[in-house]
Amino acid sequence: MTPNEIARLQAYLQGKFNNNMIKLVRRPKAGDSVEMMLGEEFIGVIYKDDDEGEVSYSMNVCVLEEDLPKL
Repeated sequence: MTPNEIARLQAYLQGKFNNNMIKLVRRPKAGDSVEMMLGEEFIGVIYKDDDEGEVSYSMNVCVLEEDLPKL
């Protein structure tokens, strides 16, 4: 993903979730995805899919069971 593409996607997500703490960070060994951070906390990975010129992004959010509240 290009720096411009990452910046556009980050701006979109910040606006959609109304949260400027969302940051997208390049992954050193994977050019087709970025890490999604909320402040300093890793929350998932966003993958780019380019299928015959149709570009989409999918987000895989990681939630650890130990982080869930007790009900």
